[in-house]
Amino acid sequence: MENSEAKITVHPVDSDNWRDVARLSVDGEQSQFVAAPSYYLALCCYSTWYPLAIYRKQTVIGFMMWGVDDDESCWLGGILIDRLEQRKGYGRRAVKAAITMLKAQTNATEFALSYQAENTVARKLYKSMGFTETGEMEDDEIVARLKLS
Repeated sequence: MENSEAKITVHPVDSDNWRDVARLSVDGEQSQFVAAPSYYLALCCYSTWYPLAIYRKQTVIGFMMWGVDDDESCWLGGILIDRLEQRKGYGRRAVKAAITMLKAQTNATEFALSYQAENTVARKLYKSMGFTETGEMEDDEIVARLKLS
């Protein structure tokens, strides 16, 4: 059940919050679909991904990263909500917050993400948000895109 009282925001990972991000964990079932936050943080240090901390009020409850592809689409990746905060609608609200922020920051009109076919929870969530599977694959993951007007 989504807590309508809790404000969900996204902010760049920095020297003040990276430890909170690194401490996040997902439940056992989801660990087959996402890497540890420390892996994603390292990836952001050595690639073109940018890390974002997901906040509920003043507390870090999740992580995601973003980057701009050669085709100018804005990619979202490594999306996770801490195991103690899951199933409350925070992931959906975090993706919406990131899209709003990144649209203003990058002028992106298309967002993309990918997920494994077996990750039915993510597939259902992103479809309900308007992401459409394109037939593209990113490694072993299905690509879905959202075009904004």
